[in-house]
Amino acid sequence: MQALIEIERLNLFYGSFQALKNVNMKIPEKAITAFIGPSGCGKSTLLRSLNRMNDMIQGTNIEGSIKISGTDIYGKDVDVETLRKKVGMVFQQPNPFPKSIYDNVAYGPRLHGIKSRQKLDEIVETSLRGAALWNEAKDHLKRSALSLSGGQQQRLCIARALAVEPDILLMDEATSALDPISTLKIEELAQELKDKYTIVMVTHNMHQAARVSNQTVFFLNGEVIEYADTEKLFSNPEDKRTEDYISGRFG
Repeated sequence: MQALIEIERLNLFYGSFQALKNVNMKIPEKAITAFIGPSGCGKSTLLRSLNRMNDMIQGTNIEGSIKISGTDIYGKDVDVETLRKKVGMVFQQPNPFPKSIYDNVAYGPRLHGIKSRQKLDEIVETSLRGAALWNEAKDHLKRSALSLSGGQQQRLCIARALAVEPDILLMDEATSALDPISTLKIEELAQELKDKYTIVMVTHNMHQAARVSNQTVFFLNGEVIEYADTEKLFSNPEDKRTEDYISGRFG
């Protein structure tokens, strides 16, 4: 598979604390890559580096490079707003805006200059269909997004991310606040979306990583310990620390 994201010699510091240590990784396009590891091991830090969300944290210093489609996203000429349009993100807690379902999905396209009602209608429908929410929401588009269930809200947040036509979708423990049925729907949705998008997900749920991802990366103390095809990593890990983690001996 062709690499869409290339990370080389990446070190990241929060003040004097080093959160990522010499990370080197190639992430293939149109596949699901899962980051696993104990709390505080660097997986969410790396995920947030892929759309420069860490820029918002004071005292962050980054060395090395992250290239998306060959462009270093930390280069001087990179427009961060354009980058975040290309690299969408879904967070741990569903975070719909206190607006209608329609206005949540139309928000990004409007921000990027789309004014045509017909075009916005098309984007809203396409995005809600893409997030497997259209059938549940099509008759209630003017209703507040906050009236939806937690699982529906998270799918709405995915629709909102899809509305600006990203290449990459980051999912930061996107199912950890959801019930098992909603979690399953999001997992099924991720499997469908990988035909069009490159998905990178952080998960504490190793069964989820094993179920839905193509590749899995195991982090420990800011380092990448092992990166392999998911089936191989879970059935025949090369590093004893990986084996100990996935067998529940620590973490």
